Order: sequence, then structure tokens, then C-alpha cells
Amino acid sequence: MTRDELIRYVGERFSTEAEYPWADENFIFRHRGNRKWFAVAMRIPYRKLGLDRDGPADIVDVKCGPILMGAYRGQSGILPGYHMNKEHWLTILLDGSAEDDLIKELLEISFDMTNTKRRA
Repeated sequence: MTRDELIRYVGERFSTEAEYPWADENFIFRHRGNRKWFAVAMRIPYRKLGLDRDGPADIVDVKCGPILMGAYRGQSGILPGYHMNKEHWLTILLDGSAEDDLIKELLEISFDMTNTKRRA
């Protein structure tokens, strides 16, 4: 999934648009009601993620929680949360290394965990 595909998917699935709170290409997705973030997309150097690779990485951080963390960490394209609480957030590489279905699953979890009204 690319950044553009992420924006399209989140817009269609969660009826929310990317917000650009900083003067750069980084953006967030938040709930309409409670305004909590459920995803943060950034472009940062691979090396800041501890990866031995040059160039910029497109990533999205999603909330996961400590109980589920172990099930997802270590999967291809999944890292501890960058610039977020590493016990509660995961970083997903948007470079094709993480499967689209996994990204969608993690977005659902993050959306649900940050929503004040839990969906049944």
C-alpha cells in the first residue's frame, strides 16, 4: 500500500480525510467525534527506523496495544512505533513489505481502540 492508496482506503472505509497539521508532507487521520488520532503517516529516513537502508521511508503509525503487539511485531514491514509509545503503537512500512490486508487489519484495530464508542 502506498501513501496515496492509504489516503483513499481510509477515506472510503472510515469516512475521514488526511489532515496536515504540520508544514510538511506528514499527515494524520482522526475520528470525527472525539478528534483522537488513529493513524499518523510520515516520511522519514529508513535509518531512523534502525534499518540499514538509505533514502526516505513512507510509514504509518497505528495504535495496537501491548496485548496484541507480540502477534504483529516481527512480521514483514512491521516495527515498533516510531516517535510514539512503543508499547501501544506500531509502525508499518508503506513500501510493499507489509501486506495490504495486514495494514487494513491494523487500521481497524487502531480505529476501534481510539474510538470512544466501541463498535459491536
